[in-house]
Amino acid sequence: MADITTIDALDARGKRVLVRVDFNVPLDGGAVTDDTRIRAALPTIEKLVGDGARVILMSHLGRPAGTGFEEAYSLAPAAARLAELLGRDVALAADTVGPDARAKAAALGEGEVLVLENLRFDKREKKNDPAFCAELAELGDAYVNDAFGTAHRAHASTAGVAALLPAYAGYLMEREVATLTGMLDDPKRPFVAILGGSKVSDKIKVIDALLDKADVLIIGGGMCFTFLLAQGLGVGASLKEDDWVDRAAGLIEKARERGVELLLPVDVVAADRFAEDAAVATVPVDAIPEDMMGLDIGPETAAAYAKAIAGAASVFWNGPMGVFEMEPFAAGTRAVAEAVAANEAADTIIGGGDSVAAVNKFGLADAMTFISTGGGASMELVQGEALPGVEALRA
Repeated sequence: MADITTIDALDARGKRVLVRVDFNVPLDGGAVTDDTRIRAALPTIEKLVGDGARVILMSHLGRPAGTGFEEAYSLAPAAARLAELLGRDVALAADTVGPDARAKAAALGEGEVLVLENLRFDKREKKNDPAFCAELAELGDAYVNDAFGTAHRAHASTAGVAALLPAYAGYLMEREVATLTGMLDDPKRPFVAILGGSKVSDKIKVIDALLDKADVLIIGGGMCFTFLLAQGLGVGASLKEDDWVDRAAGLIEKARERGVELLLPVDVVAADRFAEDAAVATVPVDAIPEDMMGLDIGPETAAAYAKAIAGAASVFWNGPMGVFEMEPFAAGTRAVAEAVAANEAADTIIGGGDSVAAVNKFGLADAMTFISTGGGASMELVQGEALPGVEALRA
């Protein structure tokens, strides 16, 4: 982050500061059901408010059509929740760069906060359209990006507008990038990486990159079955990617060559169908019935994974071990989460996505050293990709 200026260098008093936040939060009946992302932005917002800035927040929410206002994707619930958390009024513009947004931005006093309507109500946002970038930039005197979760997107609000205004990183952006790059560049060892999820194809670059960094790599989730196929095992009706078996075999060989301990399941919880009330059996990985599918790691595997995690000095975890949303298949993910939480001496980093949902579900979030707000962004950073939202901030 040495070549990225943070908001500590911004003389914000009296200035209209355009801040990209990530308020893409889950809603139910017009209420925010998980305010984690809003809370994550509070340090930056409170800093700017305290410095007397005129704060203008912009975010997307969901996937609207991009043809104008849609009630289901309005940022009104997020703005209301922010007001509760800040303990002060928060204004909401009826549009993004239209007359109401311009009028309310111009009327802001020092220390006041305005939320623009959903950026993706305008299809030009995702296209990084120059005219839309210019219209956003006209609302502010300075730009702050505090939305790490969207830093892997080259959109108007994450990249384009940064070229038109003095640009700074917010506290969340700064901490996300510093933590994740620090883990990769100089981890405390032993460094244990845990990867889950459904498909090898989705994580191939991440697995490859972590084999260059980690001492132990633990594989779980649906993608483990493609690795088991690469070892010559049958996987029954489990999720598999036949086209990726050779690549998985290559990763197994790379781990061997580099001296990385690659841990794969030795037993799984199998079911006759993908359902909460399915018939379930715990079986060794070399004895999965043809008519059953593996939906979680088994208890022997969970114990082995927990032992490896207990010996770590650094832990990075992205992806569940099974279908943890269904109770019969949650034990593996719970065991890994508890093992990570129990290792109080280690730096423990949760790399966004379903892993965050899992540690929250099991009430273990407070036991983790760092929880990333950006699933896709954190994965691209780990696999060595340049993030447009970060690159736009570089001096």
